[in-house]
Amino acid sequence: MILEPIYPKILSVRRLHNAHPSLLEAYGADPSKHSSLGLITCDQDDSTYVALDEATKHSPVDVVYAKSFYAGAAHASGRLSGEILGVIAGANPDEIEEGLKAAIRCLDHDACFYTADADGTIAVFPHVISSLGYYLSEQAGLKFGDSMAYLVAPPMEASIALDAALKAADVRAAKIFPPPTETNFAAAWLTGELPECQAAAEAFAEMVVRVGMNAIEQLG
Repeated sequence: MILEPIYPKILSVRRLHNAHPSLLEAYGADPSKHSSLGLITCDQDDSTYVALDEATKHSPVDVVYAKSFYAGAAHASGRLSGEILGVIAGANPDEIEEGLKAAIRCLDHDACFYTADADGTIAVFPHVISSLGYYLSEQAGLKFGDSMAYLVAPPMEASIALDAALKAADVRAAKIFPPPTETNFAAAWLTGELPECQAAAEAFAEMVVRVGMNAIEQLG
């Protein structure tokens, strides 16, 4: 089936309270205001970036570390590694608890990739965030509460589909990530009014499917 959800798999969730100041600093936290960390690994990096952003909407935590691992979950360094490590930092354990709960809810029920061909060898992430949190708004250079289409696909599919998305809706590119990303995809963050972001995401997904169905165009 095409455009069936590929649900992310959470591989590890840990809390670290009263973390050592050296560790806090190494992961980007500020020991003067952060004492607790929440760590999560998952087999989908982009779904996790969205989930970490969601955490900042529900708890006064900061995303201090979030990095994809090279070549993705298929080449993970261990069974708990997956494709990304995300770290939130807070002033106390309660803030971390609420932040992790929000991130997990998002991974369980909201952000995911979809199949873009019949045998599931092409995946697409046409995700729309109706209201950005503090993390992704800062990363994208947008405002808290702005809408954003978060689009990801393999290099050829994404390159063609991004052009289609930009032409299909009244959106602008906040950031484009040409291939290869750490996981060998390509991505873009487009912003505009929510309906325009949704239209752009739909056009992106549709074109990824079409490229997959017609990979080699006949030359004249």
